[in-house]
Amino acid sequence: MTGRHLQIVVCAAGPAPDVTTLINTAHQRSWTTAVTATPHATDFIDIPAIEKLTGAPVRSDYQKSPGIRRSLPAADALVIAPATYNSINKIALGLADNYAMTTIAEIIGRHVPTVIVPFVNTALATRLPYRRAVTSLRDEGIHVVLGPEHGWEPHPPGGGNDRRSDFPWTTAFEVATRHAV
Repeated sequence: MTGRHLQIVVCAAGPAPDVTTLINTAHQRSWTTAVTATPHATDFIDIPAIEKLTGAPVRSDYQKSPGIRRSLPAADALVIAPATYNSINKIALGLADNYAMTTIAEIIGRHVPTVIVPFVNTALATRLPYRRAVTSLRDEGIHVVLGPEHGWEPHPPGGGNDRRSDFPWTTAFEVATRHAV
């Protein structure tokens, strides 16, 4: 499979610095990549290293110069990882209060296969708004990598650092490629 493009949206959570694992996995399978970061995620990632690896700018804000078009290819798949409690709830509600959320809303609206990998603790995961959001996203056809079938569950409060190395980057890519047409 060649000539495919994976759009990645990174949120501000512990595994974010390891997004290069997803990028490298995609590149090994002849996919191009580009990364968009939520505003707070820019503090978690090495932007110059990601830009060098992808060959594309990391976007986290709207274009500053009117009339200049972005030159990213159309996405064949979207992976949102790690996805925070806040971002998952925003996506489910269709909120587009920053560039990353607007990008996500538009790509989902184009019916591009979308995968979300939550990175939340068990206290947040028990909240009704979160559970409703996950159900709503799945009902919309979005693939949420969460549960025993994916081997990925919320971590105990304060236990995120212990789970960072287990984050399912490869699983996210595999799920995305299975659904990309």
